Amino acid sequence: MSFADLGLCTELLKSVAEQGYEKPSPIQEQAIPAVLGGRDMMAAAHTGTGKTAAFTLPMLQMLSAGKPVSANQARALILTPTRELAAQIADNVALYRKYLNLKSTVVFGGVKAGPQMKKLLPGTDIIVATPGRLLDLYQQNAIKFDELEILVLDEADRMLDMGFIHDIKKILKVLPAKRQNLLFSATFSQDIRQLAKGLVNNPIEISVAAENTTAETVTQYIYGVDKARKAAMLCQLIKDEDWKQVLVFSRTKHGANKLTKILDGQGISAAAIHGNKSQGARTRALADFKFGKTRVLVATDIAARGIDINLLPHVVNFDLPNVSEDYVHRIGRTGRAGSHGEAISLVSADEFDLLKDIERLIKKVIPRKTLAGYEPKQELPESPTTFKPFRAQKAKKHNPRSEHHDGQRGAKPAAQKPTSARRRSAGGQAKQGKDVWASATKNKSQNSSRPRPVSGNR
Repeated sequence: MSFADLGLCTELLKSVAEQGYEKPSPIQEQAIPAVLGGRDMMAAAHTGTGKTAAFTLPMLQMLSAGKPVSANQARALILTPTRELAAQIADNVALYRKYLNLKSTVVFGGVKAGPQMKKLLPGTDIIVATPGRLLDLYQQNAIKFDELEILVLDEADRMLDMGFIHDIKKILKVLPAKRQNLLFSATFSQDIRQLAKGLVNNPIEISVAAENTTAETVTQYIYGVDKARKAAMLCQLIKDEDWKQVLVFSRTKHGANKLTKILDGQGISAAAIHGNKSQGARTRALADFKFGKTRVLVATDIAARGIDINLLPHVVNFDLPNVSEDYVHRIGRTGRAGSHGEAISLVSADEFDLLKDIERLIKKVIPRKTLAGYEPKQELPESPTTFKPFRAQKAKKHNPRSEHHDGQRGAKPAAQKPTSARRRSAGGQAKQGKDVWASATKNKSQNSSRPRPVSGNR
């Protein structure tokens, strides 16, 4: 099948050919005709499957056949969780619309809002946005949605993980009821299906890959190592194996900064990318890494969302992720488009439970290697050879103080197991709690008939 067989117009076929695309990917084969047919859609597809073109190309064709956009209006809205992904999608839209008389704009936080407001003034056919900045601009009357025809929620699972659900609901309330809705997610979890109930209407469902699987083009292995020696081992591996381009995942912002300094100190050019970095610094770091100026990019999970680099050879898990599904997303950055990639994890003994969860999720034991001189003093236990059914971990609620995400949204630290002393104390507190609850309930009942004050700023 060719792109011409999907019903795309001559202008789009010309743009696609210039990008070197010959055959549509599975998600494009299924999604493009469905979108052109005006259907609402739910699509399960990971980053790297060609999903951006799957919704962008038919969207552009439909918009090109409609009326010109009015001032301050937008005809299509693409919501995405991170700045990097928004910028990447906007770049793709600009390439594909090259031969069409359409306008597109990207808006996200971390930069001044003034220039973005100026670009929105004459109206835009397509706006690519992160939820927070879009709400800010809407509240300042910089953008209106009376003419909106199409809504896309990209990486919906990550938006829920990052705590954007309230922002999304606010945005949905100000959009026209009559519109086409396209939802893209890595998986169709219960949370995603709950969100879809209030979003899509009689949708067509598309799934192009089995959930929580790793590509056969990615070779996975782990090194057991003491936590204190991880950085030294990474430096040694990069030098011994002569790795030229390595994406390294750190669990925390502080850890990413610290590791970057160590790598630079060993003569290995490195840059960190996370939520505490300015948008300009993040953009420069990503560009330097893509074009080989920087050898190592150290990233947190959320900041790495949207990084799409062709033929990326190596991904390293400096820290294992707390959420097992994130392991699949991480190593999916390599081994794309049929190319081969390596995913290496540096695992200390205290991360064994995380390792077991990951292996249970992907239903395989990851092979182990040793590096001479770095044998761990605290031995990494052997993995089980059989796996219990995997139960997906729930996304953690936002905690701005947490260091376990990239500064936009956070995750609560794991709850401590109660000691016997805590249990005894908790018993007394529970009794007190019941008395307080009974009293509060009684007072609430007595006060329920009182008129409530009306806020003047709703």
